[in-house]
Amino acid sequence: MNSTEHKSIPGWKRALDIVLIILALPVLLPLAAIISLIIWRVSPGPILFQQERVGYRGRGFMCLKFRTMHCGAETNTHQGHLQDLMASDAPMVKMDAKGDSRIIPGGKILRSAGLDELPQLINVLKGEMSLVGPRPCITYEATKYLPWQRERFNTAPGLTGLWQVSGKNRTTFTRMIQLDIEYSRKRNLWLDFRIIIMTIPALLVQMWDMKQGKKAGTRPVSSEGVIPARATNH
Repeated sequence: MNSTEHKSIPGWKRALDIVLIILALPVLLPLAAIISLIIWRVSPGPILFQQERVGYRGRGFMCLKFRTMHCGAETNTHQGHLQDLMASDAPMVKMDAKGDSRIIPGGKILRSAGLDELPQLINVLKGEMSLVGPRPCITYEATKYLPWQRERFNTAPGLTGLWQVSGKNRTTFTRMIQLDIEYSRKRNLWLDFRIIIMTIPALLVQMWDMKQGKKAGTRPVSSEGVIPARATNH
């Protein structure tokens, strides 16, 4: 990684990321070890999954996750699902909500709780991501963006963000982009603290939605995010 990637994150943001990760290590390391052991026991193959994602200013980087799918799982289904969400006003519900045979035992819980993204703390330490920012999108998603939507790349991607605490799976793709752009414009220390504090309640809501969606066999009802967007659809 070159030094320009470190410069993409303001000094205060970089300091906040490193301090919070160090403080959380006594909890995160045992948790990561337990998750690794579970994946090793339930599914043959690597524990970590690597995938090229698009980060700050459109730069590509290898994003890390705990593997929650069987090795060799096909991706065409996911690409079709994503394209449908991008072209519609449907809520951003993952395929998990409708059942996905590609997911390993326990993988759905890891995904709904956001625990599969813990290895991205390594990406944060490397300066490729931040704790707070837009989610790092997949390369084939970025190729579909309209010019105005690419403004979301004006800040480093994050583990959590304004979209994640503003409804996430209850919002549309366009609303997600608007919230990401709003964050890139308003980014400041207080906003990052606020988003971090709101992340755990947001994850609990996400897990509840997943549980209810499984019971009902339907998608969660769509709702608007709590913070108005400044970006407009051009």
